[in-house]
Amino acid sequence: MNSLLSVHNLSFDYGARPILDEVNFEIARGETVALMGANGAGKTTLLKIFAGLLTPSGGEVCLLGRPLAACSRRELARSIALVPQEVSISVDFTVLQFVRQGRAPYLSFLGIPQNSDRLAVWKAMDLAGVEHLAHRRFNELSGGERQRVKIALALAQEPQLLLLDEPAQHLDIGRQAEIFSVLEKLNQQGITIVAAVHDLESACRHFTQGILLCPGSPPIVGAPPEILTPAAIQAVFDLKASENGHSAFLVKQKEPA
Repeated sequence: MNSLLSVHNLSFDYGARPILDEVNFEIARGETVALMGANGAGKTTLLKIFAGLLTPSGGEVCLLGRPLAACSRRELARSIALVPQEVSISVDFTVLQFVRQGRAPYLSFLGIPQNSDRLAVWKAMDLAGVEHLAHRRFNELSGGERQRVKIALALAQEPQLLLLDEPAQHLDIGRQAEIFSVLEKLNQQGITIVAAVHDLESACRHFTQGILLCPGSPPIVGAPPEILTPAAIQAVFDLKASENGHSAFLVKQKEPA
């Protein structure tokens, strides 16, 4: 495997509460990976570990064979970008000013942007489809517009790996389609994508690989339609597949009357 990111015996806990326990898998260059699991399974935690925001309690994560722990914050920010679920800013930034923040890992001590930084910002906005919003206020944008602008900020970092935490959450069907279209275009540009995904149908439709986090068991790795079996769904989500057996369409198991 042409591995971009490799996870070796990774463990993490919040105090006495274990979240991840000896997790192992690899992510190849150029993949689109859906990170799936029940609430509290560790999806967001994993993304933060990959971005260098959290330190595992055991094991390690390697980027191109090099442990993340050996990389500086600036090095990581030039290779890996995280798009969180929510971004709250108190400064009344325009979209252009907001996206410029993604160039911070490349700026000198004086923080003066160069022409290469300006070009990278406009390229990022073009890829995310938000260049027409450049002079709008970020806090005045719709949910779908904000999501694409957050992606533009991450792209301004010129990452090899783009991490997203529930990128389509709280968006209507049309805006979800826009976000997944942007992600497909970015992947075609050579960016590897890992996204925590709540909707299993979207995982099957838009991602080439899936990682299903199973509490107490090793993650299940493979193409989403193949790993989202009725047995896996029932074990992980306490759900069962509908009668047609399609794992992406689920019904809640009813309690006896």
